[in-house]
Amino acid sequence: MLPHLLKYASVFLLSMVKFIGGPVTGAAAGLSFAQTLALTVAGMMTSVAVFSGVGRAWAAHLQRRRRLRHQPVFTRRTRTIVRVFQRFGISGIAFLTPILFTPIGGTVLATMLGVRRQQILLHMFWSALLWGAAFTFLSIKFSHLPIFHR
Repeated sequence: MLPHLLKYASVFLLSMVKFIGGPVTGAAAGLSFAQTLALTVAGMMTSVAVFSGVGRAWAAHLQRRRRLRHQPVFTRRTRTIVRVFQRFGISGIAFLTPILFTPIGGTVLATMLGVRRQQILLHMFWSALLWGAAFTFLSIKFSHLPIFHR
């Protein structure tokens, strides 16, 4: 029983921090598609729920730290993010979160851009389902490759 719980916990916890880690770990642990997908989506959405709640405080902390270090407000990266947000809104940020940002980074980013918590949760959920299904399918499909076995 404990080994199964450790497998589930590892997929869940990795998905909270780095989204693609969940499907890869699930495939390596021999979990089914449904188990891996459910744990991956649950892990990302747990991060999103927590950080969308504390996101404003975290954003204020980052802004204070940037001012203290005399770092520029707009960098090449932040300009690109703002451009994506202006063009595609929260849907664009949510779509890119699992592949470019971490669940934590995408949520804090959306919060800093002034998106309401309900919108963040909704859009991150469909993004987690979409990318979770894709990454889980690919991880299971190619789990026979040597990178999954040590």
